[in-house]
Amino acid sequence: MESIILDIKTLSKSYGQLKALNEVTFSLSEGEYASLLGPNGAGKTTLFQILTGLFVSDEGEVFVNNSNMRNNAIKALAHIGVVFQQITLDLDLTVIENLKFHSNLHGINEKEFKNRVIEELEQVNLSDRINDKVRSLSGGQKRRVELARSLLHKPKLLLLDEPTVGLDPQSRRDLLEYVLKLKNERKMAVLWATHLVDEAEKSDTVIVLNKGKIIKNNKPEDIIIEYNTETLHDAFVTLTNSKG
Repeated sequence: MESIILDIKTLSKSYGQLKALNEVTFSLSEGEYASLLGPNGAGKTTLFQILTGLFVSDEGEVFVNNSNMRNNAIKALAHIGVVFQQITLDLDLTVIENLKFHSNLHGINEKEFKNRVIEELEQVNLSDRINDKVRSLSGGQKRRVELARSLLHKPKLLLLDEPTVGLDPQSRRDLLEYVLKLKNERKMAVLWATHLVDEAEKSDTVIVLNKGKIIKNNKPEDIIIEYNTETLHDAFVTLTNSKG
């Protein structure tokens, strides 16, 4: 039985009168790829801000590889790789300079860094751009650099917050296929936040978040069967409208 990598228990967060997250509970196992699917304003970004240590929840707990985010955040965060919604690279640094900065934060020694940076950039087909400034890259290439950066420290959990924003259709498909390959080859737990249903269709689990609450957590094919629809999109529309 695969070990649980991410364990979220009754997580709640409010901004004044607005309940952004309302007793959110779910877990992800080693090698499990889950889509966090919800309309804009559902609470996906708030959840990711808590998972990445930017915000603290009002109630509930987050465990990453058995480390509690609330009282052992440094250890928990060491197991997480993140691709944020907005580009977080320094555009005026080269690809390798951006990756080196990240490796220093994680205490990766020089020899190990050289080995890992070659491996990760080869995987995303960017070895030939290693000394180019990030500013010169396309949107899809910048995303691939961010993905390589997120994997340098060999995390057990990969978080992607709407990572295809601004990408063309081919770059979207390439990114999704690469993440599927990663979870299979490296047995990583993956949580991909999106409001685009087609990005959730190949996931092992679909976690539907609406107005701060999880209203469904199941395999995509089982959700389609349960709601007697032809597609996941139709089931999602039924789900989110019925809970409105």
